[in-house]
Amino acid sequence: MTGAPAPKFAAAARVALADTRARRELRAAAAVFGRRRAAVPEPPDWEALRAAGHAIRDAALLGLDAHLERLERAVTQAGGTVHWAADAAQARRVVTALSRAAGADRVVLDDSLPVRELALDAALSRAGITTAGPPARGADPGGEAEDGGGAARVAVAGVDFMVAETGTLVFVEAGDEPRASGGEAETLVAVAGIETVVPEWRDMEVLLQLLPRSLTGERMTALVTCLTGVVPGDGPREVHLVLVDNGRTRVLEDEIGRDALRCIRCRACHHVCPVYERTGGAPYGPVHTGPIGAILTPQLRGVESAAAASLPYASTLCGACADVCPVRIDIPEVLVHLRGEVVESRRARPVPPPELVLMRGLAWTMGEPRRYEAALRRGTRWARLAARGGRIRRLPGLLGAWTDARDLPAPPAEPFRAWWARRRR
Repeated sequence: MTGAPAPKFAAAARVALADTRARRELRAAAAVFGRRRAAVPEPPDWEALRAAGHAIRDAALLGLDAHLERLERAVTQAGGTVHWAADAAQARRVVTALSRAAGADRVVLDDSLPVRELALDAALSRAGITTAGPPARGADPGGEAEDGGGAARVAVAGVDFMVAETGTLVFVEAGDEPRASGGEAETLVAVAGIETVVPEWRDMEVLLQLLPRSLTGERMTALVTCLTGVVPGDGPREVHLVLVDNGRTRVLEDEIGRDALRCIRCRACHHVCPVYERTGGAPYGPVHTGPIGAILTPQLRGVESAAAASLPYASTLCGACADVCPVRIDIPEVLVHLRGEVVESRRARPVPPPELVLMRGLAWTMGEPRRYEAALRRGTRWARLAARGGRIRRLPGLLGAWTDARDLPAPPAEPFRAWWARRRR
């Protein structure tokens, strides 16, 4: 996949902030949080449910290799086929090959996170395969998809959860968005990130209580479809599960960063984030948005690119996201951790970035009292010359980024150190 590099978060956010229509839509969407705030206190054991969700997701991640092997055995025994994809490119090749093998020149494709992460729409189009969205809920499964064509042979859908014990694939519908869970096609190609597995069927009892209240503020989701293998006369004739790594095992190695993989995609963190409230999802990139995107995307893609490296800084670190997360992901802790990784990655560059040069210069200046006092005297003099009406409204060079959004008070004519020395004398 090629194309222009994605912009830094701050640059993309400026465009979003200028879109007044999108800002109005974001304010309207904030009503979801009001419903969530009313729905969450209803279960008397909500905090116990959160603790259980945390434990379930941690158990899944810490034993991921064993759970995935168990899942593969269960899916195979139920008549399905499991495919492993190390990265997005391999996953696209697998999905394209399965679609062609089924003789499909058209597939039903849902708009789930796994599908967007792999850019399957574009990949299938390049292969000469047209795509359509799933039929509206309540329509005849064998009828027409939303583009008006005939019934598709293949449906490609993103999986929300996988149960290792039974090999069950779980698809959750929320709101009015239909999902391509396979009933409308002869062949289902289910795409899942490897972290979405849970060990036991009973684990879904907890997660399906946490998810709807956190996602939409409802007691129950609109529809949950559970598909276990191939059942003659009921559902798809072929079920293929594509398990996608695409950087997840690397995330799993990080004791702090792996918390991001605990996410159940409820978007509760979006509804309380003061940054997301103003910018919306576009500045975060096309897949993972909001606070969870700010910690997941840099880990999946690495922090080498300017866009990914800017995401850990797209936060006020207010902690509201951690307070509402149903599986207790400490997003601020991961953000700070990733900021450290961004700084360390810059140290290894042959030509250090301007910020690092500036920090090294400041460290040298402040490492010796006489250098520091001399710099303070000169800096005070220049700063007072730049002030207007007691405020500094524009600094030169890289420092201008600070004054783009705020003013600085002019320093006093006599620094504290000079005042203190004179007072002691």
